[in-house]
Amino acid sequence: MTAEAVIETMTPSPLPDWVFPPPQGFTAEDLDHIADLPAHTELIDGSLVFVSPQAAFHMRAVSLLEAELRRAAPHDVRVRREMSVILAKDQRPEPDLCVVVAEAVRSGKETYYRAQDVLLAVEVVSPESVTRDRQRKPELYAQAGIPHFWRVEEDAGKPIVYAYELDPAMRSYARMGVHRDRLKVTAPFDLDADLAAIDRI
Repeated sequence: MTAEAVIETMTPSPLPDWVFPPPQGFTAEDLDHIADLPAHTELIDGSLVFVSPQAAFHMRAVSLLEAELRRAAPHDVRVRREMSVILAKDQRPEPDLCVVVAEAVRSGKETYYRAQDVLLAVEVVSPESVTRDRQRKPELYAQAGIPHFWRVEEDAGKPIVYAYELDPAMRSYARMGVHRDRLKVTAPFDLDADLAAIDRI
């Protein structure tokens, strides 16, 4: 190997542009135009948030709830996994699951949905995202007017679903129930799911 080749291999590659945020932070629309951005990058308060590798529980809980939501969903809604939602100019989180009105699904090439199209946002709490999933994201979803929010926690390998409903006057969520073995709700639509079925996933 020549000296020039050695120097070239030792020279660090230039950093991607997204390492250096603009003075006012990134905007929700920026995410579709930033080259080489890692998959599932979120925008919270104008800052990019990167997803850590997910544990098996997270994957299984999302898969279970996705299947149950799809099974129970009426014809005028759609269930989406890991699709970002634009809540405001500087807010574009990516819920683990969301339920959107069918009219929001247009070309099949959507990279995001708007808050007004979302009926339910679901977050499965991960160790690296506890504060975001328990505090910041519910605040943002409520402020954007999303009617329902579920937070899913792990307890001895089993999911616990905390179900919330929006108080539109206060733009905050009120807890409607805590579901340990069975998730039985009537909103945003009727659903009766066996949470213990996670053991079969």
